[in-house]
Amino acid sequence: MSQSSLVHVDVAIVGGGMSGAVLALSLAALRGPTGAPLQILLLEASAPELNAHPGFDARAIALSAGTCEALERHGLWPRFAPHCAPITDIHVSDRGHFGQARLSAAEYGLPALGQVIELSAAGLALQQGIAACPQVAMHCPAQLATIEPLEEGVQLTLASGERYQTRLLVAADGGNSFVRQHFKLPVSRHDYEQSAIIATVKTAQDPAGRAFERFTEGGPLALLPMQDGLSSLVWSVRRDQAEELMGLDDDAFLARLQQAFGWRLGRFERTGQRHVYPLVLTAADYPLAQRTVLVGNAAHLLHPIAGQGFNLGMRDLDLLSQAVAKVLAAGEDIGSFEVLSGYWRQRQDDQAHTIWLTSALAQLFSNGHAPLVAGRNLALSLMGRFACLKAPLAAQTLGFVSQTTR
Repeated sequence: MSQSSLVHVDVAIVGGGMSGAVLALSLAALRGPTGAPLQILLLEASAPELNAHPGFDARAIALSAGTCEALERHGLWPRFAPHCAPITDIHVSDRGHFGQARLSAAEYGLPALGQVIELSAAGLALQQGIAACPQVAMHCPAQLATIEPLEEGVQLTLASGERYQTRLLVAADGGNSFVRQHFKLPVSRHDYEQSAIIATVKTAQDPAGRAFERFTEGGPLALLPMQDGLSSLVWSVRRDQAEELMGLDDDAFLARLQQAFGWRLGRFERTGQRHVYPLVLTAADYPLAQRTVLVGNAAHLLHPIAGQGFNLGMRDLDLLSQAVAKVLAAGEDIGSFEVLSGYWRQRQDDQAHTIWLTSALAQLFSNGHAPLVAGRNLALSLMGRFACLKAPLAAQTLGFVSQTTR
């Protein structure tokens, strides 16, 4: 392709990770009044590794029941299902204190509260879907060099010199979003002064669908059930403690993990490779620019407590896809201000609530101040006894599956 040529597409998505790939395949299923599909450009900056999809790493994520429903609506759930392990029960507790609460799928008439999938497995499934979808052109690695907003579109120039013009630009390029920085969109940031240690661990007992959220002095510790009797560990600790834990050999690390978690799954027998990520809240105050919208971690990068990150993002993707479908069917402009501002009006309350909730929980359950400890344990204890007090936790855990639980 010559550097002077300009290729027109309907949607350009910057970022080929979980959010970008899911959105690309969701939009690819849409049709306009003539039956013509959207032409979608998907740009991913990272070079692919052998047998791995760029933008996906060693973590596993919990997909809420609502997220699974949304993936089903967009025709994507069959790609995920073979790689998922169900969450049938969630146990919430505070280390060294009496407060605890439990959620079970049976209470809500559901087969599962959610599902757990490794991002690497999700990436391969999405990569196969994109490879089989002719209207999605994925460029990887592809470095976006310049962005020029125009009245009728947004012009993109890659580092390679290739140029594209799109009716709608979607930024799914992570917490350090190039697109967000280009448009100088303001963000709110809060450093939790914690890091998350991520690993796959093996316990003597099969988790058998049981997930755990254990609050410790340094921060929350989550175990998510995986296939083959494994669990995904997300252990949030003070940053200095993370450095110390990462420096331990496997046996010493497992001993510290055992001390923090307890014996509900028996002895911790093995750990896979450990990874560490700093925890910093990043939330765009207004995720819109000229024909441009931020989604996923580019719009909001949350603390991992309660596993809300991708589930909040999936609600964004779901409503954005619905908004595009509506105007596409009417033959209208999918990148107009009316479309994007209408989408944001629908999403801003949920985003603000979820961001506030995860931040408040992270700070509340990482605090050793005696009155707070007593208050949170009383709350957990009452939630364990009275279903009505557990309802807000259940609603957040289930995502937007309210039509099923009513």
